[in-house]
Amino acid sequence: MSDVPLIAVVMAGGTGSRLWPLSRELYPKQFLQLSGEHSLLQTTLLRLSALACKDPLVITNEQHRFIVAEQLRQIDQLHDNIILEPCGRNTAPAIALAAFSALKRNEQEDPLLLVLAADHVIAKEEVFCNAVKKAVPIAENGNIITFGIIPEYAETGYGYIERGAPFSVNANSTETDFYHVKNFVEKPDRLKAEKYISTGDYFWNSGIFMFKATVYLNELKKFRPDIYSVCEQVLSSSYRDLDFIRLSETLFKDCPAESIDFAVMEKTERCIVCPIDIGWSDVGSWQSLWDISEKTDEGDVCKGDILTYNTKNNYIYSESALVAAVGVEDIVIVQTKDAILVSKKSDVQDVKKIVEMLKAQERTEYIAHREVFRPWGKFDSIDQGERYRVKKIIVKPGEGLSLRMHHHRSEHWIVLSGTAKVTLDDKTMLVTANESIYIPLGATYSLENPGVIPLNLIEVSSGDYLGEDDIVRQKERYKKDN
Repeated sequence: MSDVPLIAVVMAGGTGSRLWPLSRELYPKQFLQLSGEHSLLQTTLLRLSALACKDPLVITNEQHRFIVAEQLRQIDQLHDNIILEPCGRNTAPAIALAAFSALKRNEQEDPLLLVLAADHVIAKEEVFCNAVKKAVPIAENGNIITFGIIPEYAETGYGYIERGAPFSVNANSTETDFYHVKNFVEKPDRLKAEKYISTGDYFWNSGIFMFKATVYLNELKKFRPDIYSVCEQVLSSSYRDLDFIRLSETLFKDCPAESIDFAVMEKTERCIVCPIDIGWSDVGSWQSLWDISEKTDEGDVCKGDILTYNTKNNYIYSESALVAAVGVEDIVIVQTKDAILVSKKSDVQDVKKIVEMLKAQERTEYIAHREVFRPWGKFDSIDQGERYRVKKIIVKPGEGLSLRMHHHRSEHWIVLSGTAKVTLDDKTMLVTANESIYIPLGATYSLENPGVIPLNLIEVSSGDYLGEDDIVRQKERYKKDN
C-alpha cells in the first residue's frame, strides 16, 4: 500500500423492501445481523482492517442517524464521520459530498476513496482486499477503478460491465488483471444475460469504486457541473452536530438526482475495470440470502426456533415463536413479532409488492418493527387494545427522554431493573427495581438512566389516543427523539 490515505466511503441508505418483514423503512437490511454477530454495515467496515484505511465516511439519512452512530460505536469506528443527507439524491451527489469532505479532512493530501455499499456480502475478504491493494497504484495515477464481479450465472437483476482492451500500465507492459471499460449495460433480459455470460467479456456491476477524490470531482465537474456546484456549496456550509456532518436541506434539495454510473462512469475515459471473484452478493432478496447461508443436509436454512420434517431447500426464520414446517419445498417462511411472510422462493422478488400494499393501506408494518430504536435506547410494543398500550422500554446508561407531556394519555411505569431518575412537574425522584410511578395526563415529565447498566421498565399507557405524535416536548434532548 502507498502513503496516500485510503478512505472508505460507505453508502448506508436504502430500505431493502425485498427483505420485508425483517427489513423495514426505519430499520433496513444494512443494519440487520443476517449472518454472524455483526450487521452488514459493521461487517463492511470490519473487512477493511487489512487495508489500513483511515476513519471511514458513512453516508446515511436523518432517520437512520442514531442507528449508524450506535453501530459504529460498537466497533470503535465512530469519529465524527457520518454525513447526513437531508434528502436522497442518488449516488453521484452522495459520493461528491464524501469527496469534498475527505479533502476538507485531509487538507494537505488528495486521498483515495474506496466506495462501497453497506449492505453487500463478500465471502472472500482476503481476495477482495488483495484486489484493492493491487488497484491502488492504478487509481493513484488518475484512473477510476470499478470492480466487476465475475458472473456465476445469467442474472437479470444486475447491471453489467463490458470489458475492452487490456489496460497498459506503461508502454512496455500490460496489466492483465485490469481492462478498459467498453460499455456499461443496464439490467438485461434473460437471453441477453445468457449471451453476456457466454462471451466472458461481461461482469456484474458491483457498485464498488476507487479513485482519488479530486479525480472524481474533476470528472463530475466536466460532465455534471450542476451537481458539482451544488455539492460544493452544500459541503462548504456543512456543520458538525454530535457525531454527524449536517447539510443544508435548502441547498441540497435543488441538486439533481443522478447515479454515479450515469453521471460519470458511462462518460469518462478514465474508467478501468478490475474483474474479481470474491463471493459477492447484494443480498437483494430472500433467494439470495438462502444462496449464501449455511444449509442443512436437506438444503434448508433454519434461523431461530425451527422444527422441520420432510422439508427441502427452504429458508425458515423465526424471531420470537416456534415455527414448524412439514413437507414443504422451496419456500420462504419468515416470522417476526408483528408479521409472517410465506412465499415461494421463485416469487420472492414480488415481496416488494406486499410492501407497496402496506403503504397504500397506511399500515405501520412497512415502516418499523414492533421493537423501535431511539437515540436513548429502544422500546417494544408488547400489547395494545382499546384505550391501552403496553411497552417494554430500555434506556441506555447516561441517556434519557426529553422533558415532555401528553394531551391524551396517562402512564404507569414499573421498573424491572436499573434505576430511573424521574422528573415529574416540579419533583425529581429515583425509582428502582420493583417500584412504580404514575404519570398523570397533562403532567410534565422526563426520564433518565443515571446508572451504569441499562434501565428496563414496563410502561402501561391509557387514554383516548395513544399515537406516538401525542408528545409535546418542553425541552429537546435530541432532535426528533420521541
